[in-house]
Amino acid sequence: MELKTTRPQISIHSPNGELQIDQSAAWDGLAIGGHLQTMNRIYSEAANVALQGVAKAVERGNRLAAIHTRANAIADIGQEEAYKFHEFNYPGPASYDNVELQYTAHKPDIQVQEGRLDVEARVNRPEVSYIRGKLDIYMQQYGKVEIIPPQIDLQM
Repeated sequence: MELKTTRPQISIHSPNGELQIDQSAAWDGLAIGGHLQTMNRIYSEAANVALQGVAKAVERGNRLAAIHTRANAIADIGQEEAYKFHEFNYPGPASYDNVELQYTAHKPDIQVQEGRLDVEARVNRPEVSYIRGKLDIYMQQYGKVEIIPPQIDLQM
């Protein structure tokens, strides 16, 4: 009997995944984002600043008109405005979630080539010889299987 084997072959190619990071919202939250976004935010905030300026002018006018309180409104308004810093808030919203991450995984390419097992067996016909009139029935060799286990170390 003759056995011939062809080993199976497997080929796996795993392409790299793609990681996309968008941190434009984080830069915008730090007020160092794109010019167009910053200018749009300043433009949209300008109306609020103008309304606040009108409200301050009305409030100052009301204070100046209230002569019945006997307060020095001009000195008070001058002192308040001397140390006030007018801040124009144009950065975007600051958040811990301003950086967007997106990962795209690609499936691996798996190629399998099957193996083979070729068996060539020869059938041997039994050899029979006989003498007419003589019959002896016996077994020339009995089948035998002997199993010898490996030694096991029983000491602990």
